[in-house]
Amino acid sequence: MTRILVVDDDSVLQRTLRINLRARGHEVLLAGTGGQALELFDAEQPELIILDLGLPDLDGVEVLRRLRRRSAVPVIVLSARQEADDKVEALDEGADDYVSKPFNIDELLARVRASVRRAGPEVEVPATIETDTVLLDFGNNRALREGTEVHLTPTEWRLVAELARHEGRVVSHQDLLRAVWGPNYKTEWQYLRVFANQLRRKLEPDPAHPRLLINEPGLGYRLVGS
Repeated sequence: MTRILVVDDDSVLQRTLRINLRARGHEVLLAGTGGQALELFDAEQPELIILDLGLPDLDGVEVLRRLRRRSAVPVIVLSARQEADDKVEALDEGADDYVSKPFNIDELLARVRASVRRAGPEVEVPATIETDTVLLDFGNNRALREGTEVHLTPTEWRLVAELARHEGRVVSHQDLLRAVWGPNYKTEWQYLRVFANQLRRKLEPDPAHPRLLINEPGLGYRLVGS
């Protein structure tokens, strides 16, 4: 059983999600405002959050920022905002997934199942990847850039671990989406761009000229170690 916090000010949608999630064995917490969501998170420590961006008190992106200061808990954003910039902003602030309203309940439940399964990398990877400026210690989920520890989110670790498993070789966009997010993810290339940029900002001495995480246009990404 997974404890899931649903944050949305639409009471009908709250009830729909609670019924469907409970029917699948999950414990469901409900919040109608950003303030309530943060209080419930601190008190109950949910294992997954479904977060609407259009809240009456705080913007959902601000709630996401505050959550990320507290935890790396998986967050699925649920929003009527469908512009590409809104998706990028939410992913850039730490969302793990983005579902646009109106949505199909079965699709959302599939994404919930995928998020629950993603507890951490399940692939065989090298013990470490090291360059002259970066150390990635996969055994301890520890990243250093020029000797300073850098925090990577669980999704970032899954992405970099999948690339490390194929160190030096190009991994296609489709293979990365499937490995990191699950088999239902086939066209969300924007996710890869956002998370690759986040990793570069954290790990590359010069993110504009990456040497560790290389994009091969039209093909995919590769990780270049020592």
